Amino acid sequence: MAELTKLETKLGEVMGLAMAAQAATKKVITLAKDEDDEITSQLEQMRREAAETERRCEDLAGSFDGKKTAILEEASAVRAKGADMMSTYLDEDADALDGFEFLTMAEAGEVGHWSVLKTLNDRAGDAEIGALVEWALPIQEGHFAGVTQTSIELASEEDPYETA
Repeated sequence: MAELTKLETKLGEVMGLAMAAQAATKKVITLAKDEDDEITSQLEQMRREAAETERRCEDLAGSFDGKKTAILEEASAVRAKGADMMSTYLDEDADALDGFEFLTMAEAGEVGHWSVLKTLNDRAGDAEIGALVEWALPIQEGHFAGVTQTSIELASEEDPYETA
């Protein structure tokens, strides 16, 4: 297998996080089935954007001579780690608030990874990665803000004295 640079590894990581995000939003849709349609619409939009992010990352990975397979393997490993985290955090007792709290952590991680990719690329100067980051980072920041706000809204409806 080809050795990856830090830049290529980070590309694989953000692709894997986009893959994991699709599964996470699908899971949280099931947890939020009793919530209003606006929440479901938010999650479906996030899932579509994660799928588009994955597609764009994969297209870009194909431009790295002889490294697409290695980048995809990195993405797959990150996706698997995300699935493990989700299954640990969102057990059978999870509700919509738990789901959005999980997404808040996951989206913060995505923002962080995209920011690191941007910083690495600031030094590398790869125009295609730069364009991808310019497109994806604001989307991830929007996802983070949205799930944080929804978490707060769901929490505001909770009885703080009710037993967990």
